[in-house]
Formats: sequence, structure tokens, C-alpha cells
Amino acid sequence: MTANATVAPLGTPEELRGAVRARYSSVAREPRGEYNFRVGRNFAEALGYSAGLLDELPESLPEAFTGVACPSLIAAVQSGQTVVDLGSGGGLDLVILARKVGSDGHAIGIDFAPEMVDRARRNLAALNLHQAEVREASAEETGLPDAMADWVVINALLNLAPDKNEVLREIARILKPGGRLILAETTLRAALPANMLKTIDDWFR
Repeated sequence: MTANATVAPLGTPEELRGAVRARYSSVAREPRGEYNFRVGRNFAEALGYSAGLLDELPESLPEAFTGVACPSLIAAVQSGQTVVDLGSGGGLDLVILARKVGSDGHAIGIDFAPEMVDRARRNLAALNLHQAEVREASAEETGLPDAMADWVVINALLNLAPDKNEVLREIARILKPGGRLILAETTLRAALPANMLKTIDDWFR
């Protein structure tokens, strides 16, 4: 089944991307708003980010957290490496990865929601993490050079992408030979009933 056939009841792939961009921009502006997915520090702690770690960081980092696990804590990223946080949101995982690569490394956040990019940039500036940056771009077209990353880290992006193969091709392009991908996602154990996909809001369940 093609990506277009899969998402057709909810809109075109571009309409879905627009909805995702708008929804996560809203989270960046109003992290305490009402959403049909979990957001914030309490959720981050429940997933495994320690209270001690979060206490060291600006409140605005975990405040807009929307991941599904803690891949940045698990990834064996080394000092001096280059890591790409794909779908970096407000920057919690990006900050953790930037600390791991150190001043000789490079941590790059990619997000296509402008307000999330702005939030992440403010967080990086507050922490003086000069080895990290955030770029506004899509996961399908990051604009990064070929074979530049030792690691790509994703915390809940692929499940929201209408064309997952396109995202995976971009990841393969930017990874160095022998580079690593660590991916945390929500998954289904069985196909959803057709009547569960009624509106574009169902894309965020």
C-alpha cells in the first residue's frame, strides 16, 4: 500500500505535514495546552529522564517535551562525534547529545516547526552550548551534506511522517558509513479499524 493510499482518509501528505507542523508549533507556544498526546516534564520523568538531570536544565526544556522514550540517554554517542537529532522539538534530547559530544563535537537539531526551533535555540543559548545548533528543515530534506553524521537520533518523528521511506532514505544519506541510528517510536500491534481514522486529529493518537 502506498503512503498516499494509507493517509488519504485524513488528507494529502502535505496536508498532514502542515497539521503536524501546526500542532507542534502550538505545543512550543502553549506547552500547558490541551493535546491528545502527553507533553511536559512529568511525562519526561515517567519515561526515564531523571529528576536530577531535569533540575539542571532550564524549565523550558522539559516543559515542551513530546517524545516517547529517552534515546539520547541510551545512545553511545562519544566525545568529538557529530550527531543529528531529527525532530528535535524544544531541545531536551539535543542538549543531552550536545553534552555527550562535548566542545569538540557537533550536535545538530532538525525540526520543521518554527516555534519549536525558536524555543530550542533559546534553550541552547541559555546553556552556552556552542557545539549545538538547530536548523529549520524537514526530516525528508534536512539540507545536510552526505555522510556527515556519526549518529542520527529520533524520539517520535517517524510515526507522524506520511512517507516514512522518504525519511529513512534521508537518514541513510546523511549517515557516515558505519554510522548509527537510534529510533524511539510508538507502534501498533495490530491494524487500526478503518473507522478510527476519521479526522486529521486522529493522526496524533
